[in-house]
Amino acid sequence: MILALATSSLVASHTSAISTNWNVSGIKLGVNQQLSVGIVGATGAVGKELLQILDQRSFPISEIRAFASSRSAGSVVEFQSEALTVEGLHEDKFAGLDVVFFSAGASRSKEWAPIAVLAGSLVIDNSSAFRMDEDVPLVIPEINWNSVKPENRILAVPNCTAIVLLMAIAPLRALGKIKRVIVSTYQSASGAGATAMEELRTQTASVLQGEEAVPIVFPHPYAFNLFSHNTVVNEHGYNEEEWKVMQESRKILDQADLKLNVTCIRVPVLRAHSESITVEFEGQAPSEDSVREVLSKAPGVRVIDNREANHFPMPLDASGDDDVLVGRIRKDLSNENAICLFACGDQLRKGAALNAVQIAEKWFCI
Repeated sequence: MILALATSSLVASHTSAISTNWNVSGIKLGVNQQLSVGIVGATGAVGKELLQILDQRSFPISEIRAFASSRSAGSVVEFQSEALTVEGLHEDKFAGLDVVFFSAGASRSKEWAPIAVLAGSLVIDNSSAFRMDEDVPLVIPEINWNSVKPENRILAVPNCTAIVLLMAIAPLRALGKIKRVIVSTYQSASGAGATAMEELRTQTASVLQGEEAVPIVFPHPYAFNLFSHNTVVNEHGYNEEEWKVMQESRKILDQADLKLNVTCIRVPVLRAHSESITVEFEGQAPSEDSVREVLSKAPGVRVIDNREANHFPMPLDASGDDDVLVGRIRKDLSNENAICLFACGDQLRKGAALNAVQIAEKWFCI
């Protein structure tokens, strides 16, 4: 309700100006026009990655402001070799900001994103707060930018695991209707933030020194171990992460009848999620060569499929890379209608921060 009220109060004042410049990409900036940018959650792993990506991609910035909780207010983050003092959140902090990236968790997004919208900002949210809101587009720019409308003032970034999955399988729709997807994930520490990454480092060092791995962030020892994703299991036996991937994938692909079976596992990898994927089509599966050809032409995807060298996607290759890596392309010999893939993607980049920046670039036609 708060979101609806915040958005509706702006539509009248923004839609006429927006629609005159709106095209299939977004709103065209004027020559040499720059944007005022805010980052909520700037001290977290995704927030820091956002700062790096904005710099690396030469995003046109006139002003950038970093926000975090009162606990982090006064601390410093780096942008273009300069120190940004982190500000606490307040109702008047969003005035004058063209776009605000939220990466501070669902509760903060629900509280502060509507306030940013009322202040005139475009909100790009990395949390789960608005993903399944029917009035909020859930956006992977390479896949469903057509879901974005001029009146939208909050745009949601999907779950990182869903992004990696859909970057690998959405291009295959050109080869036939996808009927069912089975995916098992191998998810890195980066998906749980900077403290989880540090826990993996610390535990690994402890075990190598003959000491016990003491879990703090996670419920189980992480070093040299793997376990089911650390989210609540629902009445159907699926944990929250698995449920998100299923629900969000259907929304992004606009395919409510898509059958999905997802198993999410934490593995002791610092960053980049990996996924073993089986894609079943309504009819006979396409050839391996046609799958490779379609994926090799898909933006944001890189095929690594060298059987002779036994070289396929690995999290080390995907870490720090903007592309989702796809390989192990083969027929499912148990099902003539299915093909199998293996994909890796950097959770902090395409799985979160990069996807958010790409949304802003599309919106402002950068």
